[in-house]
Amino acid sequence: MVNLQENIEIVREKITEAARAAGRDGGDIALELAVKTQTAKTCRAAALALAAAKLPVLLGHNRVQEAEGTIAAIRDAQVGAKVSLIGPLQSNKINPALRCFDEIETVATARLAHKLAERWGDEDDPLSVLIQVNTSEEPTKSGCARSAAVDLAFEIAELAELRLSGFMTIGAHTSNQQKVRESFEKLRQIRDIVADSGRFGTENATALSMGMSGDMDLAIACGSTRVRVGTAVFGARR
Repeated sequence: MVNLQENIEIVREKITEAARAAGRDGGDIALELAVKTQTAKTCRAAALALAAAKLPVLLGHNRVQEAEGTIAAIRDAQVGAKVSLIGPLQSNKINPALRCFDEIETVATARLAHKLAERWGDEDDPLSVLIQVNTSEEPTKSGCARSAAVDLAFEIAELAELRLSGFMTIGAHTSNQQKVRESFEKLRQIRDIVADSGRFGTENATALSMGMSGDMDLAIACGSTRVRVGTAVFGARR
């Protein structure tokens, strides 16, 4: 039986150690639990375990369909859980996604951003979004091209119904640590260009969602403010 509380504490310690090695205090690095394929019962238990550890309750789902099957159990935990979509979003899934998620981390096109803004429709309480960037330029990965990321950020920043909260990437799929590091550094560079622009609507675009169970040390060294961890907490997927 997996001990979620214990595993969360172990991961949190690793985050603190990686932050210290990078000259950071770790207090600005959030732990987001990637609950892909987890049952509603496990998702609820994960939310409660984060709350018990006095950590922000952040859960990330890869698929809208899985979120639909677990969101009631997560909300039932009554711990103020924030649930994000960390997998690609298809246009025909926007409506159910908006019913499930508090944030979309994987906006990669202006077309999707405009559709989200139109469907959300609330300028007083804008939907939080992150831009997913394919920093490693691997054809199998989702995300906008690095060359398009800054312009996309500026376009999203002008949509009153959306709040641009930052950027997300998946590290390069390679054993070459330098290439993995470069994929994270490129996202930080994009974030810094946008943050330093002074453009209206970019003032909240500070989050760097990057790093998972196998590469979070490198991501933290490169400035990650949010690591998405699944296996290290829930064990290997069956």
